[in-house]
Amino acid sequence: MLVNRSAAPGPVVPVLVYANVGKAIKWLSQAFGFTERFRYGPPGNPDGAQLAVGQGCVFLTSPRVGQSPKWDDQAVFRAPRAGEVTHSVVVQVEDVDRHFEHARRGGVRTFSAPETHPFGERQYTAQDLEGHRWTFSQSVADVAPDAWGGRSAHQDEAS
Repeated sequence: MLVNRSAAPGPVVPVLVYANVGKAIKWLSQAFGFTERFRYGPPGNPDGAQLAVGQGCVFLTSPRVGQSPKWDDQAVFRAPRAGEVTHSVVVQVEDVDRHFEHARRGGVRTFSAPETHPFGERQYTAQDLEGHRWTFSQSVADVAPDAWGGRSAHQDEAS
């Protein structure tokens, strides 16, 4: 796979909240080709799971209050509400057009066909069964950030 200086490097592991983790595991595996590595909690509707995608992974978790029972934390972890986007996850794939066709054949809601962007990535964005947005990206050129309007952090330091 081509390495592109304008693509975000790994490793970053998103944790996404799903009302039904078991259903999400099945849907994400069928729609996007993710592979389950493990799950934990009750057999029918697990509390969480880790899915492999390319060289990375994503964690799925069920709704809850607080990130850890050991912390004084009352943050509510929940899936996005209808019409709400709280984040988007970018996943590198080897063939974005083939990935798009697989998702489309599976009835996945996509927002456009794959498009090639000036920053050297060919991408499309889809929405999963609970409203999370996923952008699938293929590096098609090695493009320096200043070639498309970006600036490297070192340029700002020199100014």
